[in-house]
Amino acid sequence: MAVKMRLTRMGDKKSPFYRVVVIDSRKAQSGEYIDKIGYVNPLTTPAEINIDVEKAKGWLAKGVQPTETVKSYLVKAGAIEQSKKLSAPKTNDKKKKS
Repeated sequence: MAVKMRLTRMGDKKSPFYRVVVIDSRKAQSGEYIDKIGYVNPLTTPAEINIDVEKAKGWLAKGVQPTETVKSYLVKAGAIEQSKKLSAPKTNDKKKKS
């Protein structure tokens, strides 16, 4: 069973908020979830992020993979450390036309 930590949309039309849930990746976006970790309200400035850090760390220790968006929210909440992306060094070896 592939388990992910992802967002599920809640709220009315044009006023969304999102729950951070642990769910089987084959389920629908608003399908039945295993556990609710927290919620995110993007309409407030700054975005209101309320995540249970202990639950999140427990699920991450069990091997649950967060989506990119959830990973950024977990970094802001302090559940995980921000990883440095490894990218190839930029080179300026382009040939100039004469």
